[in-house]
Amino acid sequence: MHIREIGVSPLKGGRHQPLETVSLAVDGPIGDREFAIVDRNTGTILKTVEHPLLVRCEARWADGVLAVAFDGRRVAAAPKLTGEYLDLDYWGRSTAMEVIDGPWAAEFSQLLGRSVILTRSTVKASVVYGDSVTISTTGALDRLARESKMAVDPRRFRATFTIDTGDADEHVEDFWAGRELELGGARLLVKAGIPRCAVIDIDPDTGVPGTHLLKMLAGYRLQASHIMFGVYAEVIRQGTVSVGDDVRLSAVAAQ
Repeated sequence: MHIREIGVSPLKGGRHQPLETVSLAVDGPIGDREFAIVDRNTGTILKTVEHPLLVRCEARWADGVLAVAFDGRRVAAAPKLTGEYLDLDYWGRSTAMEVIDGPWAAEFSQLLGRSVILTRSTVKASVVYGDSVTISTTGALDRLARESKMAVDPRRFRATFTIDTGDADEHVEDFWAGRELELGGARLLVKAGIPRCAVIDIDPDTGVPGTHLLKMLAGYRLQASHIMFGVYAEVIRQGTVSVGDDVRLSAVAAQ
């Protein structure tokens, strides 16, 4: 097995960005979902499933500069911390976000048709639904492509890593829970499966809904009331991972 694709987004809900290399810290991919858009009036962190136009925002965060492209326009600057903190709810968790001053809020507000602000997480990985690392496999993607009779863009699942599992059985990742994966210089502990929502039916470039992949997936991946695809993972050894790196699975579940 090897790493076929790596992806992150510095902006929560923004376009999933392919990378050749990523560094994993104990709390997940460095720079992933560092920033989030907030509706101050409702006190909510905006999510892709409710605001699909977010995927039109292509964010890059490097050398202290946040650059965001909006449908051809590009705004780049060093984020200015204001010292104003908001205590927000994210999936039932209290999450502290610091308001960021800069040129982005006006652009986001114009795109979304509502007044919003840009914030930065004060605790890493605080605006993720489950664990900070997610994994999809080529076997699972190939099965969905056959069932749906269409090419399936892996970015629809916004995975940190897409692992090429070769000739392994479809959804072999179902059997990895509790086992460790060594990839590049890092090591992960595989956790539970990932419940999916209508985000996978949103075009990963335009934000326009246009498929029935979730319904198709439900036909053979419905478990209790959840439609499962991919697995979560926790970083247990920090390190760098690159496209093409070998992936090795521990022989037995971790105790």
